[in-house]
Amino acid sequence: MPTVRKVLLLDAAIAMTNPPLTLGTAVPDGMRHHLAMAMRWLLHGLLPLLAGGWVLCAEAAPALQVGSKRFTESYILGEVVTQTLRSQGLAAEHRQGLGNTAILAAALKQGQIDLYAEYTGTIVRELLKREAPADARASLPQINAWLQPLGLKAAVPLGFNNSYALAVREADAARLGLVTLSDLARSASTLRLGLSHEFLARADGWPALRQAYGLTLKPGAGLDHGLAYGALAAGQVDVIDVYTTDAQLARQPVRVLQDDRGFFPRYDAVLLMRAEVDDRHLQGLTGQLTEAVMTRLNAAAELEGQDFASVARGFLAGAGVRDGEHGWGARLFAPDLPRLLAQHLALVMGSLVLATVMAVPLGVAAHRLPRLSGPVMATVGLLQTLPSLALLAFLIALVGRIGFAPALLALFVYALLPIVRNTHAGLQGVPAGLRQAAMALGLTPAQTLRAVEIPLALPTLMAGIKTAAVTNVGTATVAAFVGAGGLGERIVAGLAVNDSALMLAGALPAAGLALLVQWIFDGLERSVARRRSPERGGRNP
Repeated sequence: MPTVRKVLLLDAAIAMTNPPLTLGTAVPDGMRHHLAMAMRWLLHGLLPLLAGGWVLCAEAAPALQVGSKRFTESYILGEVVTQTLRSQGLAAEHRQGLGNTAILAAALKQGQIDLYAEYTGTIVRELLKREAPADARASLPQINAWLQPLGLKAAVPLGFNNSYALAVREADAARLGLVTLSDLARSASTLRLGLSHEFLARADGWPALRQAYGLTLKPGAGLDHGLAYGALAAGQVDVIDVYTTDAQLARQPVRVLQDDRGFFPRYDAVLLMRAEVDDRHLQGLTGQLTEAVMTRLNAAAELEGQDFASVARGFLAGAGVRDGEHGWGARLFAPDLPRLLAQHLALVMGSLVLATVMAVPLGVAAHRLPRLSGPVMATVGLLQTLPSLALLAFLIALVGRIGFAPALLALFVYALLPIVRNTHAGLQGVPAGLRQAAMALGLTPAQTLRAVEIPLALPTLMAGIKTAAVTNVGTATVAAFVGAGGLGERIVAGLAVNDSALMLAGALPAAGLALLVQWIFDGLERSVARRRSPERGGRNP
């Protein structure tokens, strides 16, 4: 009796999930058993992961949310602020590598993060859009007066100025006589620029700098800041934008060109936060970081391979930098692995559940109504071609937030095509004679779909779900660019510091997870095949 009750409850659950596929008495026992197993796997496995993903990203979390951009110094400062808050007895969470200035500022205004390390020149030029030369040298009280209408404030000056600059190889500088940016403007050389994406777009970046100095060099394609020094050393580019506290400046033969016309404002590091955040717990950091100290901390992470948390702990302990375990094994099995895996699985499986619920009815509709087939297939095919970062940017604007929600929706969009296509193909492959025989026996079209067509199309349909699941495991790594976490968080951090070991520490678990997902679905497909095989005692529909 308990078994019968479970099956009846299962039928009810399936009915609520997808009414057109409700199981009735016409479904064969073997197929019922298989679907029961699949539903139990879904209810007891995937849905808790989905719920866990929402919990991890819930806006109502009591912990203070500390953000950081995608470059070494910002990661370190984010850890310093987070660990300082925790040492004061406050709950704090570091949301690493959320993106560029525009994304961090939007997240701050929307209350998704509470504070992050920013620079006065960026606040004045990029956020407040004040371009007057006098504004570039505004005091902190004046900046706060401008920020007040936005519900923000700048506090806790950290003690160092990290300005933008352009740098060239020392050999090229000596050969061409380059000392200042004016020298670069007068040079008739064909030097190749390798500028970061943000610098190319900023109000205080390349467009305004080119106009101020009359630079005629072509900017070319954007280059991630973490890769710029390697490209410069390899001779792939000749001029890059740098931060004056970059660790690589002391290790590579490069010359930083002087800003002889004073174009760049001061970029004094401060903490930008929502107005209601109490900054008293962070005042102990005021003036504690000089340019030399910050450069040394950057070098510990970028050149010595220490993780950001260890570098921050060493600084706060008064040792400047404390060595920690940063070998391959320690990185791969770091304490954040369970959290990242849970977030990754929540994104993949949550999007898979949503896509299946929508895509299967779409595939059925496209099969039953041939006039809909072309538009449906064209639409889901077009959605599949959208670049992931562009889609994420659009969804962030649509839902008004970063993090789990836009990433889940993006993966949902990418999972539609294989499931819709395979549902349609599976139903198309059902012999017309079987449908006609079912109708001749008095079954309605809905009963024929449930009892004959769906069971016969199920192997093809499951292959589409498997394809969507495996593909989304890899695509979900991009979610880290918008603060959704997952294994991509390690890849993004490794890219920021040009650390291939750290990138592999995120890529290898993602690859292993994709293989595991494929193995699970392969097992389910073999189970279906065995139950459908007469030689093994299964029953054909």
